[in-house]
Amino acid sequence: MARRPLPRILSSGTASLARGRDFARTAADSATDVLHPLLVIGRGLRILAAAGRRRWSETPKDKRGPALFLGAACVLVVALVPYGPLLALMTIMAAAAWHGRDRTPVKTGPSEAEAERLGSLYEALVPYFSIPEDPSPLFAHGGEWDKAFSGYEFDEAGRLTRLHIRYPAYFTDGEAASRARIEALLHAKSGRGREYLFDWDEEGNQLDLSVLAALPTGIAAQPFVTSPGESVLGFTDSVSVQRTLPVLEGEQPRDVPPVVWRTGPRSTEPHLLAVGQPGSGTSTLLRSLALQALRHGGDVLIVDGGGSGEYACLSGRAGVLAVECGPVGAVATLEWAAQETERRLIATHRAREAGRPAPEDTRRPLWILLDQPSVLAHLAVAEGGPDPMTHLQVPLRHGRPAHVTVVVAEQFDHLEVLHDAVWQHTRARIVLGPASIQQISDVLGLPPHTTPTTLVPPGRGYARLGTGPVHRLQVPATPDPYDEATHPAHRQAVLELLPERQQGPGPAMAKAVGAAALDAPERP
Repeated sequence: MARRPLPRILSSGTASLARGRDFARTAADSATDVLHPLLVIGRGLRILAAAGRRRWSETPKDKRGPALFLGAACVLVVALVPYGPLLALMTIMAAAAWHGRDRTPVKTGPSEAEAERLGSLYEALVPYFSIPEDPSPLFAHGGEWDKAFSGYEFDEAGRLTRLHIRYPAYFTDGEAASRARIEALLHAKSGRGREYLFDWDEEGNQLDLSVLAALPTGIAAQPFVTSPGESVLGFTDSVSVQRTLPVLEGEQPRDVPPVVWRTGPRSTEPHLLAVGQPGSGTSTLLRSLALQALRHGGDVLIVDGGGSGEYACLSGRAGVLAVECGPVGAVATLEWAAQETERRLIATHRAREAGRPAPEDTRRPLWILLDQPSVLAHLAVAEGGPDPMTHLQVPLRHGRPAHVTVVVAEQFDHLEVLHDAVWQHTRARIVLGPASIQQISDVLGLPPHTTPTTLVPPGRGYARLGTGPVHRLQVPATPDPYDEATHPAHRQAVLELLPERQQGPGPAMAKAVGAAALDAPERP
């Protein structure tokens, strides 16, 4: 199937449209500021005219004649008085400005229900932010909450959406356990089911709490505007990264902040580990990475340990060397990958010794994607064969200079089966699906700055690249196109990204698979 070219609106028009919208918005704001006095006077004149018409309609008919005579006499007197018309015009304009002013009531403080909620939250924090030795405690039972809370905001349902807290300097905010207790309490008292961001200012003894908006789930797989060596893991909050990508969400173009993973010889996080529960979206992540790697001209090896057939759409495609589901094929595939890594290293070393650039075939990216390898390891041991994961150590340890990238997706229940080499060399980590803070910390090395929720859409989780911060993540929707239970538009988007089919696997892979099949022990 032919590849769909990148829409023109994504490649060149988005920036112009954004600049045009900003210019129009700035011009409208400036015009509103300049014309604001005229708008106020016009509104006041309409109010005065409406009041005059109402007063005239309420006047009895027998009194309208004397009223007209009195009005005409007043106009004549004003016309004869020096500067009378000018003073009358100024009086009318002043009255119009007074009646046309903005009379929207300004909210000066919280409502009774909001004040009660803030007081309850203040009382709940007293045991954590006070000690008996403090002569003038900021937090005390029956104290004034407005001295500790500021900058609060509530939604239409009366739930807290933002809060600025001052706390005493003796609070141990440098300890993760102390911060975790405060965050858990604020999460429970402010309303569960939402994701909160906690920004601790340890130097100023201040804490900012804010409710985060849900990440977009309608962005499907598409040709992202990235350079070779860059892969879009998903999308995050605008405050987390300083880059945006033009994408299509349905039919609407928009700019969203991505989490970009860089691979290759200069990458500090050359391999990735994704962990989640069943149905959390790890297979979706692997399909998304495979399609991006194929688009940039890479070779892909897929080992489906679960045997669910979710990668059948990639089988036989150009650039896909193999899609293996059994232990024999997995052993052969990973053994070939280890030998290919060694071959690339030797060829690159010899070329550099001779003063020549590395051969072209050694610079072609090779992606090894493993989904639930623990299942294959268990089957291989049960059948008396070798563990396929033993052949993965060479690509993990030496894959970076050989342009070899390894991505492992595993479930929480089988993490103890993973080899030490996987934990040591997968410096890019992702956790998808519902997980506790402890589980996220065990995988990523740091707890998230937000409160995880129990109900999340597929592909929703957290990502951390190396020693960087923890980002919220929403993987682009990349379902199995052969699964009719998924969204039709998302399935069609994946089909349009698939490369054309080829006649069979490459000669190197066919030879490796055939040799492994001959050496495999016979099954009873």
